[in-house]
Amino acid sequence: MGFLDSSLIGSFLPILREVLPVFLIAAIGAAIRKLGWLTEEADQSLLRVTVNLLIPSLIFGSILDNEALRQAKNVILPPVIGFITVVLGLALGYLCRHRTNLPGDQAKRTFAYSVGIYNYGYVPIPLTILLFDKETVGVLFVHNVGVELAMWTVGLMVLTGGEMRSFWRHMLNPPIIAIALGLSLNLSDSADLVPQSVLTAADMLGNCAIPIGLMLVGATIADYLHQFQATWRWPLMGWGSVLRLLLLPVLFLTLGYFVPGSIELKRVIVIQAAMPAASLPIILAKHYGGDPNTALQVVLATSLLGLLSIPTWIALGNRLLL
Repeated sequence: MGFLDSSLIGSFLPILREVLPVFLIAAIGAAIRKLGWLTEEADQSLLRVTVNLLIPSLIFGSILDNEALRQAKNVILPPVIGFITVVLGLALGYLCRHRTNLPGDQAKRTFAYSVGIYNYGYVPIPLTILLFDKETVGVLFVHNVGVELAMWTVGLMVLTGGEMRSFWRHMLNPPIIAIALGLSLNLSDSADLVPQSVLTAADMLGNCAIPIGLMLVGATIADYLHQFQATWRWPLMGWGSVLRLLLLPVLFLTLGYFVPGSIELKRVIVIQAAMPAASLPIILAKHYGGDPNTALQVVLATSLLGLLSIPTWIALGNRLLL
C-alpha cells in the first residue's frame, strides 16, 4: 500500500470542507473593509472586545468541566510543547534569514519572527472545534500559553535584536486569566459553583469570538495589500513557505510521534503542524521597528498555500499520530 493511499486522499476533502469556511470569513472581512462597512476606526474597539471578552468567554467555556484538563499531563506538557515549537520555528527562520535576499537586518529578523510564530488562534480554534471535541479545544488553549510565552520572550528578542519590553504586561492578559480561572475551577471540581446563566452567557459570547476575529484579520490584511503588490519578493515568500509549510510540519509531527502525550495533545500538535504563519507579527513588526511588509508577504504566501497544505498535513498527521 502506498504512502498516499486512497484512505489518506479520501480524508483530504472532508478536512478541506472544514478549512474553507475559515478562509471565507477572513475574505469577507477583507471585502467589507473595501466596501467601507468595517472601518479602521472600528478595529481597535472590536479588537478590544474580542480579546478582552469574547475569547476569554470561549476559553472559559472550553476549560470548565473538561475531563482531559483534570489530568496533570494535559496541564503541564501542552505549554511546554507550545514553547518548544515556537522556538524551533524561530531558530529555523533565523538560520535561513540570509537566503531571502532581504535588505537590512530588521527585515531579516522580521522574516525569522514571522516564520516562527504560527497561527495559534483564529484558524486552529475553529478547526479543532469542528474536527475534534471540547477536551481537545481546552488542551489547545493551555498549549497556547506556551506559544504566548515564547512569542513575547524569545520571539521579541529575535525581532528586536535582544530587547524584551514589558513581558509581564503582555502575559497578564484576559485570555491567560480565563485559562487560570478555568483550570482552577476545573481541577478543584468547583465548576458547579458557576451559575448556569453565566455559563450560557459565556457560551453565547464565545461563539462570536472566531467570526469577528477572522473578519478583523481579513480587514487588516486588506489594509496592507497595496504594499504587498508593490514590493513582493519570490525568495522571501518561497523560503517562508518552505520553512513554515514543509520543514516545520515534519519537525512538529516528528516531535508529536515521540512525545508521550495524551490523544488530545497529539491532536493539537497535528492541527498546529498544519498552520500557516500568524498575522499578529504584521502588527508587532510595525510596533517594534521591524518590517511589516516582510511579515505580510510571509503571512499571505503561507495562508494562500495553506488552503491546500492545511488539510494535507491534518490528514497525514491524523494517520501518523492518532
